[in-house]
Amino acid sequence: MPFERDPAHWLFQHSADEWISAALAEIGRASRAYESRDARGGLACARRAAGMALNGALIAEPNAAWGRSYVDHVRALAREASAPEAVRKACELLLEARAPAPGLLLLRSPGGDHAVLEAARDVMAHAYAKVKRHEV
Repeated sequence: MPFERDPAHWLFQHSADEWISAALAEIGRASRAYESRDARGGLACARRAAGMALNGALIAEPNAAWGRSYVDHVRALAREASAPEAVRKACELLLEARAPAPGLLLLRSPGGDHAVLEAARDVMAHAYAKVKRHEV
């Protein structure tokens, strides 16, 4: 079915490819946030990037079980038996990662930040594959 833009609809305000592009920009913001030691912002942007990419996948392959919010999408994909195990684990990592509370100073390692970014990228790659599989 051809894409029809609907600026008033939460999902159809962008095409699948536009959601993927938005996700790529968001993962860039996540990376920059982590580089500037903003773990809270980095995690939020990484989760948002994964969810934006999954919006694109929802356009290609509608799935009511994924819900409406970015976190709903990630949570549903983490439980989806047909999803690759690596993607389910990436979703779990994104859901389980915790940002420090405001005003709390934690010693952090770049490895944890890198793991969150890679998890988001894995979810984004899965979404991208779904989008491209349905292109005409």
